Amino acid sequence: GGTACVATGQPFDTAKVKMQTFPNMYKGLVDCFVKTYKQVGFRGFYKGTTPALVANIAENSVLFMCYGFCQQIVRRIVGVDRKTKLSDLQNAAAGSFASAFATLVLCPTELVKCRLQAMHEMQLSGKIIQGHNTVWSVVKGVIQKDGPLGFYRGLSSTLLREVPGYFFFFGGYELSRTFFASGRSKDELGPIPLLLSGGFGGSCLWIAVYPVDCVKSRIQVLSMAGKQAGFMGTFVTVVRTEGVLALYSGLTPTMIRAFVANGALFLAYEYSRKLMMKQIDSY
Repeated sequence: GGTACVATGQPFDTAKVKMQTFPNMYKGLVDCFVKTYKQVGFRGFYKGTTPALVANIAENSVLFMCYGFCQQIVRRIVGVDRKTKLSDLQNAAAGSFASAFATLVLCPTELVKCRLQAMHEMQLSGKIIQGHNTVWSVVKGVIQKDGPLGFYRGLSSTLLREVPGYFFFFGGYELSRTFFASGRSKDELGPIPLLLSGGFGGSCLWIAVYPVDCVKSRIQVLSMAGKQAGFMGTFVTVVRTEGVLALYSGLTPTMIRAFVANGALFLAYEYSRKLMMKQIDSY
């Protein structure tokens, strides 16, 4: 599921990070795509793909594993049998709990991904003299400068994004599946309803938490150039100096990516899960 998400959405994610971190450099999505292609070529859209793959595979593996555990916790809290189907709202709460665990594996890999994606802009703006263009050089730079805890810059913002965001993510997904199932079992849904449900869930997540993600990206990228303020400090600075709309820079590529990539994520997740369950049942 994580691999499908990255394969379909990486160029839009790269544009999102560039536009969030340096909103004055780009007039919009098309301008960002054109300038990136002219300056660094097609491969510029896939900067940070390796850590993005690691981040998405790690995050979604932990997320969906913990989602199952958290569903059992929710069943205990509401006092129902472990095989009872949860409501869409209860599933959303379970997904929100699960995201807190996924954040611990996501934050370090996302920090490396964001820095690689915005490296060219950091050099252009003069914030750094020479950029690190490989995953290993970024990792080495973080360890030398800040130690292992440096990988957790932006952890509080990541948690602020993930916990409420995944409530809407799983809530939107389950609500959409309920709509398409219209009385049937959700497990009987075909690929198109699953794609649309995943896309709807992803869109709900990003609409709800986009300003928080914008602050997170700035903290993780700009901390390359020196000490960066925390979440509230960065948030207030952006609003005061650039206005509220700066918190929504890069929203267009994010919404395109959210629908396409999360549709692919849930489609791959549901079908791979069914395939694995069949393999288990055959033994």
